[in-house]
Amino acid sequence: MRTQLFSLIKRNCTVFFKDKGVFFPSLLSPLILLFLFIAFLGNVYRDSIRSIVEGFEISSSLVESIASGWLVSSLLSVCAVTVAFTANTVMVQDRVSGARNDFLVSPVSERVLALSYFLATYLVTAAMCFVALGAGFIYIAAAGWHLSALDVLCTVGDLLLLILFGTSLSTLVCTFLKSQGSVTAVQATVSAAYGFLCGAYMPLSNLTSWLKNALMFLPGTYGTGLTHLHLMGGAIGAMADEGIPAQMIDGMKEGFDCTLTFFGSDVKVWVCYLVLAAAGVLLLGVCLAIHLRPKRGASET
Repeated sequence: MRTQLFSLIKRNCTVFFKDKGVFFPSLLSPLILLFLFIAFLGNVYRDSIRSIVEGFEISSSLVESIASGWLVSSLLSVCAVTVAFTANTVMVQDRVSGARNDFLVSPVSERVLALSYFLATYLVTAAMCFVALGAGFIYIAAAGWHLSALDVLCTVGDLLLLILFGTSLSTLVCTFLKSQGSVTAVQATVSAAYGFLCGAYMPLSNLTSWLKNALMFLPGTYGTGLTHLHLMGGAIGAMADEGIPAQMIDGMKEGFDCTLTFFGSDVKVWVCYLVLAAAGVLLLGVCLAIHLRPKRGASET
């Protein structure tokens, strides 16, 4: 079983990377998205930062550092999910071409095949996202580095959990897709909507209270909050060295979703990790249960 699993994972990853029409857009899309964030949204967030501390002097370098942390954390939280949907096209392509049926008539179990698709998608998504993370760290360093070693490690952990959630979600959705056109439609929908639903494009504090509380039921919101906290927290904390009052610093953290609230109560960091990890594992469990369910007519011989 282990040999079959490793062979199938290798095969699925190879199929993805050999398809240049899918691989290169998946690799470049996070970098393009980062550029677009910087070019079109950078000034918006810089102005928001200055408006929060209006009446107090704050250095331009610190403003740049806070804004860069927001932009990179937003990028990572979106790409962990959207890239996973692109990486999962191998599973749908195998269903369309009939390759999946060929595997199942060989000594390969449904469980091993399903797990190989999931793990291959996770590895491919991780590869793409860590390229984006490296580019993001370069941008943050150029803007002004305020990250500790713990912040970096926590960011890596946040990203791994977000990829788990994104891979599980995309695997579940793609299980029901049976054509390349349907995959393209779903990818377009997720790419357009997910950033708004998880609070990556616009801070939740800017939304109405009912919509903010509604989005807090979505696991991706907690992952986005974690990346905001670990990539922005150090720079926001450095505001104290420039004489910014603690009350304004707390307002900055809340305004940029470093501190999440659920119906008026602060959400602990460990709760964010628990929700995100539980969502990923639960979705994976549902996927496996679907693939292992008895087939119609299987008991009829």
